[in-house]
Amino acid sequence: MSTAPHPRRPTRTDDELAGSDIPAMLRYGLSFAGPHRTALFGDGAVGASVLLDREGVRPRAVAFLAQVVRRGGVRYAAGLAEPVPGEAAAERVRSWLEAAAPLGRGIEGDETVARWLEAVAEILGLRHSHRERG
Repeated sequence: MSTAPHPRRPTRTDDELAGSDIPAMLRYGLSFAGPHRTALFGDGAVGASVLLDREGVRPRAVAFLAQVVRRGGVRYAAGLAEPVPGEAAAERVRSWLEAAAPLGRGIEGDETVARWLEAVAEILGLRHSHRERG
């Protein structure tokens, strides 16, 4: 048994995570399990939360969108005029949903996108809580 420490990934800044290609991460994360899915739910969710936080989106708006995706599907949610409050944020989120829509593969894909949005909402909530305690 090895006692060597587990190698750690280098820490990434908010700016680096916000610069992630979220639509590509959604396409690959929905198409392939394993590392692509892990990246989507890791760096992708954090990067998305950073971007939405900068737009002033509240966690409950993203959590509500997850419910919409779960009930109506990714394609339906992508067609919403304002999937989250705020014109710039809505445009950004719509681009994510449009990237995911062709890969939704029915209920399973919709559920994966809904779970990802819930992860984004949770991280966004943690960012807000941490800032409030500041």
